[in-house]
Amino acid sequence: MDLDKLVTELKEEADRLGRAIAALVGYPLSGGVKKTRAGRPKAATPKKRKRGGLTPEGRRRLSIAMKKRWAERRKKAL
Repeated sequence: MDLDKLVTELKEEADRLGRAIAALVGYPLSGGVKKTRAGRPKAATPKKRKRGGLTPEGRRRLSIAMKKRWAERRKKAL
């Protein structure tokens, strides 16, 4: 039997044993298969949160309400 062929077969067998041990122990060795977490899969596309939902009309009403509030506070302070 050729020495190079024997060494190649032994290296392949060592790789198979390494992967088997890694699977039993639960962590991948170098070049092994990556272990994935079990559980609920993540959503395909995360939903982005909307911000600043004030319409121009809402902004105007808020402005009027705040001006009224500040005017009342100024009256109480005097």
